[in-house]
Amino acid sequence: MKEAIKMVVFDMAGTTVNENNIVYKTLRNAINTVGGYELTLTEVLAHGAGKEKLQAIKTVLKNTLKLVDDELAQRMFTLFLAELEHAYEMEEIYPNANAEQLFAVLKDRDILRVLNTGYDRKTAESLLKKLNWQVGKDVDALITASDVPRNRPYPDMIERAMQQFEIADPGAVVKIGDSIIDIQEGQQAGCGLSIGITTGAHTVAQLTSANPDYVINDLLEIVPIIEKYTITSQVG
Repeated sequence: MKEAIKMVVFDMAGTTVNENNIVYKTLRNAINTVGGYELTLTEVLAHGAGKEKLQAIKTVLKNTLKLVDDELAQRMFTLFLAELEHAYEMEEIYPNANAEQLFAVLKDRDILRVLNTGYDRKTAESLLKKLNWQVGKDVDALITASDVPRNRPYPDMIERAMQQFEIADPGAVVKIGDSIIDIQEGQQAGCGLSIGITTGAHTVAQLTSANPDYVINDLLEIVPIIEKYTITSQVG
């Protein structure tokens, strides 16, 4: 019998956070500035979305330019971190549509709300501060790329969250994100549901290529899905 949903793990930028692609625009600018390239935002999103950001740079370079150069990637990453901190100070950051409403609904149903992200902890916590979201109040936990040995698509961040809340069965966990690698992360963790959302990096076609359980257009669409899954688990 399937276990009822106990925890939803959300990606941040593009899923629960609306930051107008500041991260990937900054990543593109750092790559182009250091390397003298002219990569587009579409290329950066296609190959880097959802990944830990140094790995994202390496993946973008490899897939768009057939280039493997760790030293060059590190210089790009260093510039990226400096420029991102400035960008976040200057730009407005908002909760994504219905994120806070969904957090409230899940809390009322005793379902844990966990944020996970390809950001390092410093960047992620600066985002939470700007949004005025508090761990323990608005969400139940924050797990970042710098907290675990391996990043997406490996399941380490989800497994860390499960350990924190003593959840043994990944079937009781939902993962939702706006990129292919988010879906793959949920699948590798064995999550009961791995869901793509169209509010961020990847298109419906790109998300669908990863064979998610669902692709949704709005965060609140997850509520009837969880209800359906819970009823199925009780019947099964």
